[in-house]
Amino acid sequence: MNQTAAPDRAPEIGTITQQDLRAALAAGWRDFRAAPVFGLAIGAVFSVIGIVIYLQLAVWGSSYWALPLMAGFPLIGPFAAVGLYEVSRQLEAGGKPDAARVLSVILGESRRQIPSLAFVALFLFLFWVYMAHLIFALSFGLKPLTNILSSTDLLMTTEGATMLITGTLVGGALAGLLFAITVISVPMLVEREIDVVTAMVTSFQAVAENPRVMLTWGAIIAVLSALAMAPFFLGMLVIFPVLGHASWHLYRRVVTAPAEDASGGDI
Repeated sequence: MNQTAAPDRAPEIGTITQQDLRAALAAGWRDFRAAPVFGLAIGAVFSVIGIVIYLQLAVWGSSYWALPLMAGFPLIGPFAAVGLYEVSRQLEAGGKPDAARVLSVILGESRRQIPSLAFVALFLFLFWVYMAHLIFALSFGLKPLTNILSSTDLLMTTEGATMLITGTLVGGALAGLLFAITVISVPMLVEREIDVVTAMVTSFQAVAENPRVMLTWGAIIAVLSALAMAPFFLGMLVIFPVLGHASWHLYRRVVTAPAEDASGGDI
C-alpha cells in the first residue's frame, strides 16, 4: 500500500446474505489450498501460542485463569490474520503470494493503525478477565478462588449456576462488542489509509445493518474455533487460516466501494 496516500473516506456498506457467508468460506478454503504454506505457518504460530499459554498456566499452578483466557483467546485472531489477508489480496489480484511482501505487510502494520485497535481489544479482554474474577467473588463470597475446571461440583450449586449465567451474559456482551468493532475494521485497516475510529465505527455499522448474517458469522467463528482448540489447539493449523482468508472475502463483500475509488491511491 502507498504509505503517502491521502486518507480514504469511510467506505459504503452493502447488504449481504447467508449465500455470501457460504461463498466467503468457500473462497477461504480455496485460498488455503492455493497457498497452504502461508496458512499452515501462520496457523502453527497461533497453535503454539495457545499451547504455550496453557502449559504456562498449568506449570504455574494458575489453571483457574484457563477458562477466561481460553474464552478470550480466539478474539485476537483478526490481528494474527493480517498475513492471511495479504495472501488473499495477492491471490485476488491474480498473483502468486510473495513471502517477502507478506512479511513486509505484517511488520508494516506495527507502524500503522492495527496497534491502536489491538489496544482496544486488549482493554476489553483484560476487562473480561477482571469481570470473571469479580463474578466469582460475588457468587461465592469469601470462598477462595477455586479452579472450577477441576471442581465441577461447584457448578451444581446455586452460586455456581449464578456465576455461569452471569459470566455467560457479560462475556457474551463483551465478545459481541469486540466482534462488532473488529470483524470489518481489521481487514479494512490492512487495505486502506483510514483512521482506527472510522474503521471501528464502519465495522459496527456493517454488523448493525446485517445483524442476522454477521451474528451467524460470529457463531461460525466461535464454534469452529472451539472445535479447533479441543485437540490441544492443533485444529488451528487449518481452521484458523481458512477463517482468516474467509474473513477477507467477507469484508470484500460487505464493503462495496474499492479503496482505489475512495482515495485514488495505489494499494
